[in-house]
Amino acid sequence: MPTTATIATDKGDIVIDLHVAGAPKAAGNFVKLAKQGFYDGVVFHRVIPGFVIQGGDGEYGRLEANGKVHNPGRVGQGGPGYRFEDEPFTGDYVRGAVAMANAGPNTNGSQFFICHADLRGKLPKNYTIFGTVLSGLDVVDAIATAKTGRGDFPVEPVAMRSVTIAES
Repeated sequence: MPTTATIATDKGDIVIDLHVAGAPKAAGNFVKLAKQGFYDGVVFHRVIPGFVIQGGDGEYGRLEANGKVHNPGRVGQGGPGYRFEDEPFTGDYVRGAVAMANAGPNTNGSQFFICHADLRGKLPKNYTIFGTVLSGLDVVDAIATAKTGRGDFPVEPVAMRSVTIAES
């Protein structure tokens, strides 16, 4: 039985098969942060149709009670307060692939992206793939095609309300 994550958003649920065996550090980190509630209320801050939706900046990208993002000028620059090393690249950046976002080699933290389109050959193999969307690509589509403003930031941010892990 696989380990799955269900990301509940304002647009619906995204269910991800986590590649625990193939990317144990990245998948394990995602599970740990999800169980701690790190992703709860965090927005998808980078939304590019035909490319990716990116989120996971719990330091600056948290949606507050007033519906505003905690620190919109810095969102996308934060993380969990630590970094971990890359894992060998497996798979490919197909539609629905879930991968770590980073700022260079061995700088993984909490941010991740979901491929909105098939990006094989369009991205360098620098981002550890740690999951695949099982259901909810329609939700990914709804997030990816939202109106954006400066820096690919959605005009009306979509938050991860919760991330639930099911382990077998």
